[in-house]
Amino acid sequence: MPEHVSKIAASVSSGSSHDSVSCKDEAKVRLSINLVAAARWHLSFLQSFSDSVFTHRRAALRESIRRYAELWMPLMSELSKNSQTTPMLLPPADVACVWHCHVLRPSLYRNFCLSRFGSVVERPIIFDEGNEEYASHRCRAIWAVHFPSETFDLEIYDVKDEEEEEEKDGILAAINEFDDLCKLFLDPFVGQTVYLVSARQKYRNFLHLCRKHGDKGRRLVPTSDVLLMWLTHQSFPGVYARDMEEFMGERKLESIAVGFGEKTDKEEVEETVRVWERAFDEPYEQAGVRLGRAGSPLRECFYWAYWASDSETNRKYKSLLPRSLMEVQVFVKGGWGETDLFFRVRTVRFHRRMKLVRPVSSSSSSWEKAWEFCCEFGTRGLVLDLRGRGGGGCFLKRKPIKESLIITWNEILRAPSLAVMKDLGSKMKAMISITPPVQAPYLLKIVPDRVTDDGGAMISDEILRMNQYCPQSGRWLSRSVLDCYGRECFVVRLRVGEGFWRRGAEAPRLVKKEERVIEVREGPWSYVASSIGKVPQRVVGSASPKEEEEKTATWVLSTGELLRIRWQSGLEFNVESENSLEKMRIEVGRKLQYKVKKTAPDEEEEFVTFIRYLPEFPEGRATALFNWRRLAVELLPEEDAVFVLIVCMAIVLAVTEMKTEDVAHLLVRRRVKEAMAGARDWESVMLPPLPSSSLSSSSSSSSSSVGLLRPWFWNPKEVFSTVAMEDAARPGYRYSPADGKDEIYRQALALSRETVVRHGW
Repeated sequence: MPEHVSKIAASVSSGSSHDSVSCKDEAKVRLSINLVAAARWHLSFLQSFSDSVFTHRRAALRESIRRYAELWMPLMSELSKNSQTTPMLLPPADVACVWHCHVLRPSLYRNFCLSRFGSVVERPIIFDEGNEEYASHRCRAIWAVHFPSETFDLEIYDVKDEEEEEEKDGILAAINEFDDLCKLFLDPFVGQTVYLVSARQKYRNFLHLCRKHGDKGRRLVPTSDVLLMWLTHQSFPGVYARDMEEFMGERKLESIAVGFGEKTDKEEVEETVRVWERAFDEPYEQAGVRLGRAGSPLRECFYWAYWASDSETNRKYKSLLPRSLMEVQVFVKGGWGETDLFFRVRTVRFHRRMKLVRPVSSSSSSWEKAWEFCCEFGTRGLVLDLRGRGGGGCFLKRKPIKESLIITWNEILRAPSLAVMKDLGSKMKAMISITPPVQAPYLLKIVPDRVTDDGGAMISDEILRMNQYCPQSGRWLSRSVLDCYGRECFVVRLRVGEGFWRRGAEAPRLVKKEERVIEVREGPWSYVASSIGKVPQRVVGSASPKEEEEKTATWVLSTGELLRIRWQSGLEFNVESENSLEKMRIEVGRKLQYKVKKTAPDEEEEFVTFIRYLPEFPEGRATALFNWRRLAVELLPEEDAVFVLIVCMAIVLAVTEMKTEDVAHLLVRRRVKEAMAGARDWESVMLPPLPSSSLSSSSSSSSSSVGLLRPWFWNPKEVFSTVAMEDAARPGYRYSPADGKDEIYRQALALSRETVVRHGW
């Protein structure tokens, strides 16, 4: 989360744990526990529960249930009766998981405790890591005294599979029911404070609604954020029972609301939405909040779960600025009673070509979702215009603005419900809802730039004059690495030639193959005149070629890895590292979260996926995706950007040699003008592929804008194709003799003259 967002979260969440909030009829819902802190602990616990080994073996699971029912619960009951407060003890991991699933079924847990111990056994409230460590050590000591023949940690390998017996207490059924609970809360923004504060407020409103409309017949269906708070509340049975008795009386919330895993029908959902909108005049489903267990469209398209990172993990390269992404939903309500009116949405900053258009519907008493999309926090906010058709004559194409709203993201983040509602005149309302910004992958593009010398200066007359006409030695193919906003982050260079090439009598000399090194420098160019400059001083990575067999390229990387690229029947990659125990694989095509359905083999050929295997991702996690034809790369903040750039450049050289053609336009040795920053920024706004996104063309938006608002790896050609790049790659451009002749660069790229002539270079 960005630093300024954290400050906003701190100001919103400040308050005591025993606070209450008034609803519309001044009914107060009192919560005896800090649900924000409890929910954050709950999410962490669910993650550990989903990774538990014992849940995957039935015999081990039954052993854990035995340890829970016959050892732990009698011990906690005895210690609780001898103390006025709940003992600060944390049980073994397997017992804790069984206990957690059991308390999430309040009636079952209450009957179990009353029938065996005469009172409900409460769970300790421990949210601090230091207290957790103390409670775990203390529990180990008490466990060793009371159960000397039982190990504290479950020894799974000693448990034998036996015939299953009938389970009478319903504990096994509870565990099976909540086994996949964690999957409902995978989105990384769910654990952020501003989201949890909003969820706590919505849970209070939901309780108020249940008390007021609980006798109407149909049950009320909670949204995912309300369900998180409800389950968190239930996970502390004593607190939950007291709060519900004080607020609901003898009625049980479980009989009024639909719990996790219970089936619901369409009528119950529609009734809940109708009652909620009538009571609070706001949409029930908002950004990051959904009904049912199905994931949001944005989660499916933009793989939120793989971005989970609480803080900026890149601390190594200052030139890489963090990028944050969030879900945005726009709702409208009411009507103007006029025809030929439409809404238009655009961002305050960046992507000026992005204009979403939607006609104004007839008057509606309920909220309608107009748009749903993913947006960068750097866009600052939205501009919502209500426009109409212009008059005749020369002003026929003009569409006058009847009403206009500007809503900033900071304004919404300061709102308790992560949503802001505003009036569009006296007849309509608009509401913008967002999720807290989460750290998103870096988006980089390698673009052509001028040839440089051994010292890193561009070959030019300006540099020559500054050096008192001393010839520039050496020639390097240079490329600038830009982020999605056009900022220069790195400079990548490939050494090609040596010697002084200013005078006509001097002949260029191609360096030996083992001297054609790749180097990466961090930072932007240091300009001395217009677009003429020098590379950054800091070298952050390099790669040296190594002699190898035919159709194989081997590179020794400064990051400690050995990279082998083979092209016998196709591209094959092998990465060896002596310093890292982490397994890594590089594969051709879009894999894992980057996988795209219904694609042609030629489209997959130009993509390369970097996959790392971590304890939390045993099946692999794609940390970077590279397109060697467009020289575009996306990488997670946890991945080493310099390592990825070096490998990408080595892949481009290997593909060029394999295909005997300049597939990535490496022979272009002049600066290519990119699109102006802010006009069509790369993925600053992205739409899910749904008809409800309502993207249509108008006089102010071109038909190509549809493709630009999709993830780049779905259609890289449309996103990255520019007229300037196409012109630069065409034959006939004459470079300065000082740069060196074409022949030396073709030899460095393993391109024969016949190949160059055949392709028209």
